[in-house]
Parts: sequence; C-alpha cells; structure tokens
Amino acid sequence: MPPKISIRKEEWERRLHEVQVTKDDLNRLIMDYLVIEGYRSAAEEFSSEAGVVPPVDFESIESRMVIREALQRGDVEEAITRVNDLNPETSKKSVMKSILDTNPALYFRLQQQRLIELIRQSRIAEALRFAQDELAPRGEESPEFLAELERTMALLAFDSTSSPPPAITDLLSPAQRMKTAGEVNAAILESFSQGKEVKLVQLLKLLCWGESMLEERADFPKIDMRRGGKKVEGSEELSMHE
Repeated sequence: MPPKISIRKEEWERRLHEVQVTKDDLNRLIMDYLVIEGYRSAAEEFSSEAGVVPPVDFESIESRMVIREALQRGDVEEAITRVNDLNPETSKKSVMKSILDTNPALYFRLQQQRLIELIRQSRIAEALRFAQDELAPRGEESPEFLAELERTMALLAFDSTSSPPPAITDLLSPAQRMKTAGEVNAAILESFSQGKEVKLVQLLKLLCWGESMLEERADFPKIDMRRGGKKVEGSEELSMHE
C-alpha cells in the first residue's frame, strides 16, 4: 500500500471553500428537519421568513405528532384511530390499512405494543386473549415475529418482586414506546412520499463514511461534531466555527 499523503489545514479549508452551497439548499435542509421532526410552529414561521415551501401540509405535521405522542404514552388504539383520520375522505381503505397492507412488520410492532401495554396494566386475561387472537397467527408466519411474541409473553413470568433479564424488561421502557412511535412516523412519511429520515442526518452519515474512506489514503483535518473541532494525529485541528 502506498504511503498516506498529508493534507494541511490551510489546503483542506481552501478545498472546502471551493464547494458551493447555496442559501436555498441550506434553507431546504432546515425545512426538511423541521417537517420530519414535527416542529409545526417553527416550520410555519421559517416558511414565512425564508420563503421556503414545505414539502407537506402543515396540518399533517401536527397529526403525526399527535400520533407519536399517543404511542409514547402507551395509547396504541388512539394512535391507530388518529392515523385512520389522516385521510377522512378515503372510504374503502383507510390510510392505516394501506400502510399495514404493505408493511406487515409495522402491523406486528403495533400489536406487540398493545400487548405490552396490557401486560403493563396487569390486564392478564385480556393480554392472553389478545396474544392468541392477534399475534399468534402472525408468529406462525414469521420466525422473527414468533421470537418477539415469546419475548413479550415472557413478561408474564415475572412479578413486581422479581428481576427479569434486561432483554425482557427493555420492552417496558420508554425507549420501546419511542421506537414504535418512530417506526409509525416513518411509515406515515413514506406513505405520503416524504423522506422518513432527516436529510441532514443522511449528510452526516455520508460525511463519516467519506472520512473513513479517505483516512485509508491520507491524513487530513477531521470535524468533531461534538466539540466543533478535533485534533487528529498527523493533521491539524479543524473547527466548524472557523
């Protein structure tokens, strides 16, 4: 392998300044972030001030956030009802049914979350019936679904005085609700032909990938997003604020 080349800070910054990024590009990135993350008020204000047309209706942003909040507090049935209301003009097939028809994994996750909430509320008999009627048939169709169903049902084997393993107790954590809410949010965005991941996040991933590729061939200043600058062996510090 040939020796690495060394790119000094001055040369690196000169090359960065040669890359043209317009204000319109930056504004669209900001709007994309506000829309996907659900900041309706900020998106409306930014649209007015910067003259950026949002990719979706502002009302749909609010609707997605209501659904996400319902899931985060454990109200799965309310969330499903709200998704059905996203397009009240649809007669034969609701939005949620359309999403679930094309995404069986999402349907299972929602039903799994309903089962978790029943167990959390100690509604054991109802939880057993629900698992048998709604989740068991899905488990027969997929080994992955079956494993998740078994993990969820294992919650019934432990009471408040015992300590189940973390792999099981994680199902009762707020992170589990947030995970389900995130999956539903992404599915709704996709159903409206909207990106389900913030473009800025995608760019940061691409930046990290590009740096890792270049690092095999050169020493160069890297950007540390946590501190705004990072000292790299064989190169100088590059600050985001410079």
